[in-house]
Amino acid sequence: MPTIVVEVMPKAELLDPQGKAVAGALARTGHSGFTGVRLGKRFELTVDGPVDDALRASVKQIAEEILSNQVIEDVVGIHYEVSNVELAEEAVEAASVTDAGFGAPAGETH
Repeated sequence: MPTIVVEVMPKAELLDPQGKAVAGALARTGHSGFTGVRLGKRFELTVDGPVDDALRASVKQIAEEILSNQVIEDVVGIHYEVSNVELAEEAVEAASVTDAGFGAPAGETH
């Protein structure tokens, strides 16, 4: 099943106390070289069917109205993910159709 990922981050102009705490912990544990840390949220919405334009528009609305607080957060990414398992299943399905001779010109089988 496809997954739509929505990423939400605090607005750049706002303080991020959780990010400051992580940055302090990194420095205290000897992990240097980081100039800042910001923490956000990731939502994974599993879809039961195809991802079309109507669904994309719906997810955008959901992200802006429900998954984020537009006063203090920005939706920074909405993207579609397909797992390796799904890709493998699609390849097996395609191979079995080809192996059965479907889609091949008359008289030819693979």
